[in-house]
Amino acid sequence: MLLPQTKEREYRFRLALRMGLPIFGLILALLFHTLLDNYETLQSAFYIEAVLLLVFSIYFILYLIYNGFDVKIIDDVSKTFSREYLFSYLKEKLKKEKEYTLILISIDNLDDINSLYGIKNGDKVLREVARWVAEYLKAHKIENFPLGHIKGGDFIIGLQGLKNEYVTVLELMCLKSNEFKVDDIEIKLSGAISDTNYSYELDYIVENIFELLEEKKELKRERVHDTMKPNELEFFVIDAINKRNISIMLQNVFEDKKIVFKECFIKLKSSDGKLLYPKSYTKVINKLGLVIEYDLMILEEIISHVPEDDVVYALAISPTSLRNTKFLSRTKELLKNSQRKIMFILSEHEYYSYTKRYNSIIRTLKDIGIMITIDKLGSYHTSFLYLKDLDIDVVRFDTQYSSYDKMKNNSAIINGFKIMALNRNIKSWIKNIETQDAYEVAKELDIEYLQGKHLSSLIGSYES
Repeated sequence: MLLPQTKEREYRFRLALRMGLPIFGLILALLFHTLLDNYETLQSAFYIEAVLLLVFSIYFILYLIYNGFDVKIIDDVSKTFSREYLFSYLKEKLKKEKEYTLILISIDNLDDINSLYGIKNGDKVLREVARWVAEYLKAHKIENFPLGHIKGGDFIIGLQGLKNEYVTVLELMCLKSNEFKVDDIEIKLSGAISDTNYSYELDYIVENIFELLEEKKELKRERVHDTMKPNELEFFVIDAINKRNISIMLQNVFEDKKIVFKECFIKLKSSDGKLLYPKSYTKVINKLGLVIEYDLMILEEIISHVPEDDVVYALAISPTSLRNTKFLSRTKELLKNSQRKIMFILSEHEYYSYTKRYNSIIRTLKDIGIMITIDKLGSYHTSFLYLKDLDIDVVRFDTQYSSYDKMKNNSAIINGFKIMALNRNIKSWIKNIETQDAYEVAKELDIEYLQGKHLSSLIGSYES
């Protein structure tokens, strides 16, 4: 029997006793009092009535155990904890446990199963997956853990300890699930894991594991596009640029607790509705000579469609575009009658040695309100040289410095870059802050602009 089922029986039994025992006790007290005071004058009918009263009171208690107020802590379909009870259970756990892990298990193809095999079979799959997961973990000496059905094909498991104890188990479980079938129905499982190192707030941890799972799924989809035939990918990229089929996501960047930037993350949409990620299409754009057309399209779409507010919208632009006359002319034209605040994020492998011309272009852009950020500091040697040579506003550290350990171990390097930036009146920025510890170290290092999932999630802004 699963722990949720055992817990539900205990829960109902205690609830029934709390409600039924006072009534049962009063009945017994009444009967004993009557017997003691009127023993000689009682008629035989009293004894029959007393027995019937006791029988019905016992029946009442048993009825409450199984049906009282329809109190449910088990999901009817999956026979695991209901979402409401699971969350209350986990909140109590997190108050007591300093080290606790949540695992999200998702049935990726549940919608297909419901469509192809019917909802009843879909419900059966939910039950069997819950049982299979419980048996798999039991085989790895993990028992008596809370398992709850959250929504659709998603289950959450709570385990004592930190995630590094369970990462391998989760990965092996997902691999093993390739062999798992329910009545010849193939099941596709995926999972994500997070723990109290991320947060002690249940809502934050749950949100984090759903985001981690979505990232994994996006990476899988990205790999599919990576294997796409080159000529097919080129067709999709050209078609998306011509039709301006894009998706724009935003993530907040903070100075202290104030939102100062919103970084824009761009994906192209292919004609079949699938998303193309920059990693897969950037080389194609460069190869086809569409860099300037792409950058202008992104700038135009952000100015035209992203809601206006009093923050700066930061977007990655190719330095090649920035040094192009056509791009500069069109940018000035777009911003002439717009209140939009824009920041260009630049990074390149090869150093552009004509720094006087580069600085002249940057000053022209700053005159029309555009801020300039150099990215990949600490990784690309060009970023260090540009920090020294260009009149930029912000410099952003490479993501290799974003984790707690990396910031701690490289604090001297980061401080050196910080001093150099400060002497040139340039502010620093670091992204991919994922934990409270990393956030606190970044604050200790006095980095002005902070960004990451610990502070703000990605938010959809526009999709054509």
